[in-house]
Parts: sequence; C-alpha cells; structure tokens
Amino acid sequence: MTDLRIAFANSALVGAIILLSGCATTQALSPEQCQAGNWKEIGYADGTVGRSGDFFGKHLQSCSQISGSTPNRMLWEEGRQEGLKEYCTELNAYKLGREGYAWQPVCPMENIEKLEEAYDQGRYYYLRQRDLEYLTTPYPWGYGGRFGRHGYGPYRYYSPFWYPY
Repeated sequence: MTDLRIAFANSALVGAIILLSGCATTQALSPEQCQAGNWKEIGYADGTVGRSGDFFGKHLQSCSQISGSTPNRMLWEEGRQEGLKEYCTELNAYKLGREGYAWQPVCPMENIEKLEEAYDQGRYYYLRQRDLEYLTTPYPWGYGGRFGRHGYGPYRYYSPFWYPY
C-alpha cells in the first residue's frame, strides 16, 4: 500500500515537471528555448510523455531558423532516456489506459509484457466506464428515446406493449 502511494506521488511529481518544463515541447520550441539550449531537460520532458527518438527532428526543424542555436542530440537523448524511466512504469501504463490515451512503443523490451498487461487493464476499465456512461445516458440515441413516438432506440411501440427489436 505504501509503495502504491509513493508511486502515485512520483507520478504526480512527473506530471508537475511535465507541466512546468515540457509543455512547450508538445509543439515547436520557442526561440528562447532553442537559444537557452537546455537539451537534457527538453529530452527529459519528451521522454516522460513517451516521445520516440525521431521527435528530435521536430526540434531541429523549429530551431533551424534561429541563429546561434544548435540542438545537441546527445544531451537530448540522455534526458529522454531518463524521462523514459518515468514513462515506462506499470503505474503510468495503467494510467494511460484508464484515461483513454494511446501507449507509445518506446519502452525497453525487458518488462514489456508487464507494461502491456497494465495498459490493457487500464484500457479495459476505461472502455467499461465509457460504455456504462453511454448506457446510463437518458437518450444516448437522440431525440425520441425509449418512450418516443418515432420508434428510436432499443424499443418500438406496437400495440399496447413495448417490444424489443
């Protein structure tokens, strides 16, 4: 139980770090980020959200117009590998599945079965919740509903009784 609390606290800390330092990496880098050149931190933020090594090309493209800024691939990759340690955890895989996000295939093959199993369990929970919300919505199929006169939904009105299709 204590390990789960620590893992949750660590994931919350990673989320805060992503929000503070990595939000700009979801799109093109700003000129200030390119000139500051903190490539290890940018790589770390990219790793914690599961970016692949090919994503460095986007940073190259966004920093190519700015004079005096040369992206450092080695520092970025070093930071990304550190970030992937946070991304490639069973708790994170479960959270991604439970929230309906896609799992990125960037983790080492060592524990991939456990990670995929955790993701599948979270995804199963997400799909069940989504389906349950759909079924408990008063008129998920639109106007008319179960008691409408137009015969929409799972029941149609024939004679004095409601019959399922």
